[in-house]
Amino acid sequence: MISAGFIIAFIVINLFFIKPHIFYPGFEINMPTGYEIHGIDVSRYQSTINWKEVKEMEIDGIKIGFAFIKATEGEKNTDPLFKKNWRRAGAQNITKGAYHFYIPGTSPERQAKNFSEMVSLQKGDLPPVLDIEISRHVTVSQMQADVKRWLQIIENHYGVKPIIYTNISFYETYFNSGFEEYPIWIAHYLQQLQPRTNRHWIFWQHSEQGRVNGIRGKVDFNVFYGDSSDFRAVLIGSEL
Repeated sequence: MISAGFIIAFIVINLFFIKPHIFYPGFEINMPTGYEIHGIDVSRYQSTINWKEVKEMEIDGIKIGFAFIKATEGEKNTDPLFKKNWRRAGAQNITKGAYHFYIPGTSPERQAKNFSEMVSLQKGDLPPVLDIEISRHVTVSQMQADVKRWLQIIENHYGVKPIIYTNISFYETYFNSGFEEYPIWIAHYLQQLQPRTNRHWIFWQHSEQGRVNGIRGKVDFNVFYGDSSDFRAVLIGSEL
């Protein structure tokens, strides 16, 4: 029989010696442990990307398994590199998703139209993403109503529930109630085993300082919550 003293010693050793993140020199960041699928998100700020080099990079079993790519912003703006990134990431068989940067206080209908006219999603792509992280002094009730409207329009258009991307504080302020049906992608940069939230999440942006072959400058890093079967189940057209 295992003694109580042994159990206590085991817990103490784990608390003090098992680190929630491990530094990977090739990626130049600490990576959270215990996650199978890693990915990045990019926009025009990463300039022209060599997606072949992104695909081929692998360090100690970690490689880029997915990429979220900025498509649109607000009512009219589009990312000038979206189409190129979308096409070239797809050519390398990198699982890809598109996101819209939401501008509060402007028409959710026109913002949804901007995104849907730019982005054509197919089987095997990730669901559409709403990036909402600024308030522009919009009230909580108005924010909730407008964001819910965007989400509903996009869900009707693509036939899949969109993902909400935001940080913990913003989510708790604006979306802590009434948005439970939507999957979330949470930004949280403290080095823990998982983000500090009770809300179930499917993606976690844990760093904005990563490095990847084929990309000049820093890039955001993310992990997926689950294994390869869970990941396939999230993709558009999945039969799982």
